[in-house]
Amino acid sequence: MVPLLEVRNLKTYFYTQDGVVKAVDGVSYDVNRGETIALVGESGCGKTVSALSILRLVAEPAGKIISGEMLFDGIDLLKLSKDDMRKMRGAKISIIFQEPLTSLNPVLTIGRQISEGMEFHKNMSIQEGMEEATRLLKMVGIPHPERRVYDFPHQFSGGMRQRAMIAIAIACQPQLIIADEPTTVVDVTIQAQLLELIRNITKELDTSLILITHNLGIVARYAQRVFCDVCRQHCRAR
Repeated sequence: MVPLLEVRNLKTYFYTQDGVVKAVDGVSYDVNRGETIALVGESGCGKTVSALSILRLVAEPAGKIISGEMLFDGIDLLKLSKDDMRKMRGAKISIIFQEPLTSLNPVLTIGRQISEGMEFHKNMSIQEGMEEATRLLKMVGIPHPERRVYDFPHQFSGGMRQRAMIAIAIACQPQLIIADEPTTVVDVTIQAQLLELIRNITKELDTSLILITHNLGIVARYAQRVFCDVCRQHCRAR
């Protein structure tokens, strides 16, 4: 079976006044269709940078993808133009960021932020987008979605903001979702609810998932395979 995503010898460096920081230095892994893999490593080892590299969201000009291959469904992401890459984000590959409060736009309603991607990728009208946003908020467990769709991020709790981020990530039914430590900012009870929600949604949509974490308990429960940054190899999670 041909993997959905193949990352080969990826190198992403940051050029600073103090020298070159090799944030990602020769990382390789693959993700099969409908599979959940975990990227595991200590803080600062480059897990998030490797995810941002897939989406080509590394902060320029300091950050640069130096070399490697990232084949998504047979397409080399590094060879796409900026416009073509923009069409991939959200539609084919999406991300759930670690800190929703800083990732969400404070001056746009939650519903508007969910509908934006559908308007761009699916040519929906604003009204159609808001109706679909309401459905998605209900899907991720937000109470009274028909009302909360008009709320702003600061009116949501931490767990609700992360649920809204999940709704944004699945809005266009992408083939791959990257979850970058999605439960770091919430308490233990909400962590379990969010992880179960992500697992159920990816199963329902038959979506592949890259789960970035340093919690081996989460890895054992939710991942089929794990890539360890330290040993640079794949292991079975079970």
